[in-house]
Amino acid sequence: MPDCVFCKLTSGEDDGRIVFEDEVSVAFLDARPLFPGHTLLVPRSHIEVLGDLPSQLLKPFFANLQMLARAVEAAMNAEGTFVANNNKVSQSVPHLHFHIVPRKKKDGLKGFFWPRGSYRDEAQQFEVQEAIRHAVEAERRKSSP
Repeated sequence: MPDCVFCKLTSGEDDGRIVFEDEVSVAFLDARPLFPGHTLLVPRSHIEVLGDLPSQLLKPFFANLQMLARAVEAAMNAEGTFVANNNKVSQSVPHLHFHIVPRKKKDGLKGFFWPRGSYRDEAQQFEVQEAIRHAVEAERRKSSP
């Protein structure tokens, strides 16, 4: 889809802060994060909602989501993660995407009121990007035979 911002990222047309990519999906830092490390995972192909994800992509896509949840938690020294998906309602970009948000107790996130923020500066965003990339590699090494 030529007008889809996430398709531009998956095709390389836009150089978003990518932290992981393979033949199935691409993960990158959210431009308006809840907390530093807030990452989005999208399928490479343009799929609008979870119900449209082809069955052959379910296992590899969700394996990537599981791996990224562990990697974001490790990279950000978090106590856990919040993983979320909107289908149509509140879906700001009509391309399937999952939010992986690092969490700490008493971090101020209550329910679904998401106080968006920004990175302190580009250097902080780059540091977070690199930390998650390294944690992704560590997670992938753990699961390699």
